[in-house]
Amino acid sequence: MSQKNQIDGIKACVFDAYGTLFDVHSAVGKYREQLGDSADKVSMLWRTKQLEYTWLRSLMQDHADFWQVTQDALDFAFDATQISDPDLREGLMNAYLNLEAYPEVSDALFLLKTRGYKLAILSNGTPDMLDSAVTNSGIADLIDMNLSVEDIGIFKPDPKVYQLAVDKLGVQAHEIIFQSSNAWDAYGASAFGFNVAWINRFGQSKERLPGNPDFEIKTLIELTKILN
Repeated sequence: MSQKNQIDGIKACVFDAYGTLFDVHSAVGKYREQLGDSADKVSMLWRTKQLEYTWLRSLMQDHADFWQVTQDALDFAFDATQISDPDLREGLMNAYLNLEAYPEVSDALFLLKTRGYKLAILSNGTPDMLDSAVTNSGIADLIDMNLSVEDIGIFKPDPKVYQLAVDKLGVQAHEIIFQSSNAWDAYGASAFGFNVAWINRFGQSKERLPGNPDFEIKTLIELTKILN
């Protein structure tokens, strides 16, 4: 991992959504009582399979949007934990449209916005999912653009996804700093050519993948200290 302290020449801050801005486990958190002892297992399986299905569908060249992938992953988690409850399934899927933002997100985005940076989300999520998440978390006024992989029909970490941010924002890759708490995404973005801040919220080990994030931080507030 690089030991940089600050960086110059950045025009746009681009953020992953799920796990970076929004707590993917907050959906299950709203139904913890109904799920009982299975809550944590359901939440972890749901997220793990959601990611696995994006990678596998990309390799299989058989794209389905992130809403469908999220449903399929939840169905796997329910099956694995022997849960059959259509109302609970519907509630959890609706909760995924209203995920909670991490506590520092609003303040960090506000500080970056007031300093003149373009702010965008680059996500596997569908446009409707992203619109719902940013609106319900109260950050819609801070985000200039939601960029969805649905524009190209393949999931991260395909380089075409990261190129989407370059094309839509009208800046060069080296003028973007990309933030993700998903290590595989941070490494993928670095391999593409972005400056990258890996938001390592939970003390994960570094990946053995192409790329090398420039910064490793614990919360998005630290990003405001990196940018001059």
